[in-house]
Amino acid sequence: MDMATDKTPVTVLTGYLGAGKTTLLNRILTEDHGKKYAVIVNEFGEVGIDNDLVVDADEEVFEMNNGCICCTVRGDLIRILSGLMKRAGQFDGILVETTGLADPAPVAQTFFVDDDIAARTRLDAIVTVADAKHLTGELGRAPEAQEQIAFGDIVLLNKADLVSEDDLAGVEARIRSINPTVQIVRTTRADVPLETILGRHAFDLDRILENEPDFLGHGHHAHHDDHVSSFSLVSETPLDPEKFFPWVQMISQEFGIDLLRMKGIIAFPDDPKRYVAQAVHMMLEGDHSREWRDDEPRTSRMVFIGRNLPRDIIEDGFMKCRAAQPVPA
Repeated sequence: MDMATDKTPVTVLTGYLGAGKTTLLNRILTEDHGKKYAVIVNEFGEVGIDNDLVVDADEEVFEMNNGCICCTVRGDLIRILSGLMKRAGQFDGILVETTGLADPAPVAQTFFVDDDIAARTRLDAIVTVADAKHLTGELGRAPEAQEQIAFGDIVLLNKADLVSEDDLAGVEARIRSINPTVQIVRTTRADVPLETILGRHAFDLDRILENEPDFLGHGHHAHHDDHVSSFSLVSETPLDPEKFFPWVQMISQEFGIDLLRMKGIIAFPDDPKRYVAQAVHMMLEGDHSREWRDDEPRTSRMVFIGRNLPRDIIEDGFMKCRAAQPVPA
């Protein structure tokens, strides 16, 4: 049995002020969806939940009448998570909202760093709520807005009803110029089926890039003034693991502060399985995934998303990881 299925999935929710995170959290905490979720927020008051809906309120944990609970992080996230794991009737999922934190990475990294938390929970996805009407302006003005798009596995493009189809297409192109692998979901008043954002396995190594065959970034051009941009590297030649592993470790250490996300699928010589790697800042993880299919080219491909990353240096190092090809007899 896959142990990962026993772990409680955790969704990290980020987004710029006013994008609609509170509306989404309210829906999860009050609607009759038949699931039990725990929602961890920075400040309970900000969520603006009607007190009539709160069944039981102790210091930090508020039980809702739909079976969900809401907690406030006044102290340490790890302490809150450990407490949740002890509660009877395990949850279908946990959401962690990152209000006021421009960077969701420290929250995401908790699920790699703390062994006890890692044993009981799994990071499922980073979801960014964006305001379709104001996002373009925010991206031009606020580096944090660009970084929140960069970190996302899924972007909920909210308030889509306030924007024309042409403008929506333009906003989506702008999002993809920052983060080519992100899934974009258009919403109005954050009304989205919860399975669209919860239980997505975006961080499961064997699912990374499975659903983005075109992520190689043909036609993805960075906006000239973006401080966050993305690029893809591709090699038809297999990579030498003895070169690749030291190189990718070095890259994550050297550029880790500015490397927001990295995802890759790597082909090694004489290895029937795909090697899949990902990083959030300096937290790097990787493992063998499924076997290469007979009908697919064994192409290694990596996507880097970050702040002013030196593409030439990274690309040069990547190409130097290619395995020596046997000379034909």
